[in-house]
Formats: sequence, C-alpha cells, structure tokens
Amino acid sequence: MSTIPECTAGLRDGDTANGANSFRVRHAELALGYGGAGDPADPAMVQAMQLVLHLPKADPPPRSALLAAAATATVALCLDERVGPGGEWESRYLAWKRSRIRKVARRARGAQWLAAGEVDGVTVEVDGAQARALVPCAVSEVDQRIRRLQIGGTDLEHDDPGPPTTKLPVLWVNSALGMTLGKAAAQVGHASMLLAGALELDPVCRWAELEFHCAVREADAARWRELTGLVREGAAVAVRDAGFTEVAPGSMTVIAVPAADW
Repeated sequence: MSTIPECTAGLRDGDTANGANSFRVRHAELALGYGGAGDPADPAMVQAMQLVLHLPKADPPPRSALLAAAATATVALCLDERVGPGGEWESRYLAWKRSRIRKVARRARGAQWLAAGEVDGVTVEVDGAQARALVPCAVSEVDQRIRRLQIGGTDLEHDDPGPPTTKLPVLWVNSALGMTLGKAAAQVGHASMLLAGALELDPVCRWAELEFHCAVREADAARWRELTGLVREGAAVAVRDAGFTEVAPGSMTVIAVPAADW
C-alpha cells in the first residue's frame, strides 16, 4: 500500500484538493485495466484515441524522442484531472477505456499542428519532439481538423540515443517487427498506460512529478529475450497487439520496464 497521504501530482494550476484526492481514483481506474465491453454493433461508434505527431518538414525530431512524446502524452491524458470523477472529459475517456482500446497515430506540421492544438487533449514535448494525445471519441466523431491528417506515409530513421537514464521508465520496442512510426507510437502509448496501471500509487506519483517522461529504445533479439524474462517474473509489462494492422495477432510489441531508481 502507498505511504503517500495525498498525491498532488498531475494537477494543473487552480485545481483543488478534491482534485488531488481524485488522482488516486484516476489511478485506480487505470489499474482496473481496459476492455471488456467489446466493439459496438455500429462500426462508426468504435472508440479510438487519436495521437498527433508533430513532424515538421525541416529538421524533424529523432524517432526515439517522438515515440517517447507519444507515450508520455498518452499516460498524461489518462491521469489528467479532466478524465476523473466529474471531469469534462470523463464520459468520453471511460467510453473508450472500457471498450476495446484503439489508438490512431497521425502526422501534422505547420498550420495542421497548430489546429490540432485546439482540439481537446494533452500536448507534451520530449527532447524537442512534440506529440498530442486527444480525448478519445467514436471514429465517426473525430474532429474534421484531425480527420484530414495523414495516418501513414512519412516515417523516421531509427536512431541510437544511447543508454537510457535510470531515472525514467524505459519502453523497449521489438525491433524484429519492423513497425512503422505510427504503429510504434500507438504501441508505446499502450505500454505507458499499462505500466501506470500496473505500478503502485507511490511510483506513479513520482512518475507524475517527472511529467510522465519516459525513454523509448529499440530491443534487438538478445535484449528482447532478457526482457521477456522480466515479464514472466512480473518485473515488466508487455503489450500484446490485437493484430488489426501490421503485425500478427498476439505479437508482443513493446515491453515497459519501471525506472531502475524506483
């Protein structure tokens, strides 16, 4: 059980003490997991979170940093006060979280990126890379400013940012799957959610104090074998994809490891 009497992490300026207490509630909801309700009969009502990746034509960010931004934005939205009890985003968030989880990554630049910032959601920046997680909704209700953004297309070269810091969680991407940038962004978003839900309140509060930043790295075959051992031991969490796009159903795409310093 957490020893923290009240977690104030994740609150915005002006939020109340009740909001501080609701952080526990928001974390408890995330810890319940997701899914269970299945898909609606009407395909137009399938729930999805849109992830917008800022990809300027000149000087695009490193792939690893952009994926870290996508993962951070996702978990930050899931623990934002506005998705909690009585929050303005609560009903939309819960409708998505309690159904079959889907994320759609889109790219934006220039005026498109500025317009995406006007749609309800959370933007984060990690090492110069920016991503925005939008409040989930039915696919038929996606804002027109977002609907017109390209899903596929531009990718980024794989980069090697060096060993990750021990102060942040690490999301290891299965390099053998060769996922595109958009697919990988959705998968690391899943991973950050799963990790936050699997952790006790104490480390999640510490993570929130770091604005949910994380590191994303590629795992080769040898590293992946080590990581799957951690999953079996309960020391890490894995994302197993439903197989709607790019990879086979049940593929293990990302493994999230808590910060070593925690």
